[in-house]
Amino acid sequence: MPLPRHLPHPSSPPALLADPMRAPARNLRQPPFSDALPAPIWFRAAAVPRDTTYPRHRHAWGEFVYAFSGVMEIKLADRHFLAPPHYGVWLPPEVEHLGLNRLEACHCSLYIEAEHCAGLPDTPCALSVRPLVRALLEHLREHTPGLPRGHGDERLLQVLVDQLAQAPRAGSYLPGSDDPLLAPVLQTLEDEPGDNRPLAELALAAHTTERTLVRRCQRELGMPFAEWRQRLRVVKALPRLEAGEKVEAIALDLGYGGASAFIAMFRRLMGVTPDEYRKGAARP
Repeated sequence: MPLPRHLPHPSSPPALLADPMRAPARNLRQPPFSDALPAPIWFRAAAVPRDTTYPRHRHAWGEFVYAFSGVMEIKLADRHFLAPPHYGVWLPPEVEHLGLNRLEACHCSLYIEAEHCAGLPDTPCALSVRPLVRALLEHLREHTPGLPRGHGDERLLQVLVDQLAQAPRAGSYLPGSDDPLLAPVLQTLEDEPGDNRPLAELALAAHTTERTLVRRCQRELGMPFAEWRQRLRVVKALPRLEAGEKVEAIALDLGYGGASAFIAMFRRLMGVTPDEYRKGAARP
């Protein structure tokens, strides 16, 4: 069904706007510890089904969340983090958060006691995951340390924490916005990422001007509108690549005239081609 050519007017009742954070219905259990970690640094991996959520919660330790496959979404009181597999999300101690899984995902959490968080960011952020960090996380997933631990496990976990402290901060890979003019435009593209309407036409449908949306993209998203749209398309492509769909079909659905332009965009943003990403995601 084609999208309407006009978006809801900003004065429309909020209920008429699609909710960009519509929560999945099924809740997942929290980790089996509530007052204290089993060890100062604790690693946990899980495979989770689609349409599930970790209910809103907080804890006295920091948490680094990373998705081996799929895309993790973390909702804070005033921010929405979305991280594909080249990024992870860092949450300092006592930050209330909600975890969303719209598609099947395999993810892990590294829990770190507050006294070991000194070198890590003091505000929530996305961290760029370098090859060494990913290799350490993959090793821990395959050989999760139990208790009691040997010195080798303790050193490995501390190396991982040290690497995260040095990781480049990325804000949020695909930031969102609650701005009354910009949010409906972003939601329209979330729902139909193959929509190729230029920003001027989207602005007209949103009852505003292109110049206004350009300014709000920079202010709210920290990037140009074209960059945000490309990132959205990458995020939408990842689970489909992992599911084995053809690159050509994905490219056409995402608004490209053929595979070559999509492959070039994907490689620019992700550092690998779609097929190279698919092979990496399929590793055990």
